[in-house]
Amino acid sequence: MLDNIEGQKIPSVTFPTRQGDEWVNVTTDQLFSGKTVVVFALPGAFTPTCSSTHLPRYNELAGVLKENGVDEIVCLSVNDTFVMNAWLADQEAENITVVPDGSGTFTDGMGMLVDKSDIGFGKRSWRYSMLVKDGVIEKMFIEPNQPGDPFEVSDADTMLNYINPRAKAPSAVTLFTKPGCPFCAKAKATLKDNNIAFEEIVLGTDATSVSLKAVTGETTVPQLFVDGKHIGDSDAVIAYVKG
Repeated sequence: MLDNIEGQKIPSVTFPTRQGDEWVNVTTDQLFSGKTVVVFALPGAFTPTCSSTHLPRYNELAGVLKENGVDEIVCLSVNDTFVMNAWLADQEAENITVVPDGSGTFTDGMGMLVDKSDIGFGKRSWRYSMLVKDGVIEKMFIEPNQPGDPFEVSDADTMLNYINPRAKAPSAVTLFTKPGCPFCAKAKATLKDNNIAFEEIVLGTDATSVSLKAVTGETTVPQLFVDGKHIGDSDAVIAYVKG
């Protein structure tokens, strides 16, 4: 169990997936043949580390990973397709392809199927990541075989550093907005037009005006933050983009 199998081909498996209102079988050949694919596998959708860190960071780094030769980023878990689809929608992770290994066949073939009955999960995947080229595993990052759910080496930044140590991860960009605000719409359009990924915090939905003032010291929107630094309003957004 938990052996590194770099240099070997991935297991040949067919995954039943639900796409819209139809069942669609997706094979490992379709996912991996002729492609460079990053895979990260985790114990379960909607679980804390998976939802707060593992999947979101891969989604954030998808752009730079693809700039460095990755064709697709796959998240795999021993969950059914309905759970995986619901989780993907909840996470708004549009850059990730989720693969439901509901029966655990692929995970078992990888030697990564573990028993988590002590927490009521049953058989699940150990946490790991790998770089797969044309169906052959080039590199694996397997979490240490110790109790609990270690999360030390299968993260997106470790994978990016392996692929290209000189690659620069994108800045963490957050924009406070509110519905119906034309200046907010202008700021969002400016960021999108310049291919700058950002997290939007909508007042009245994700936060309140009290939160905005507490965090920024301001009472108007939009307000932009980059890597924890307060940049400013819509004019500041334009200035930031222009450099």
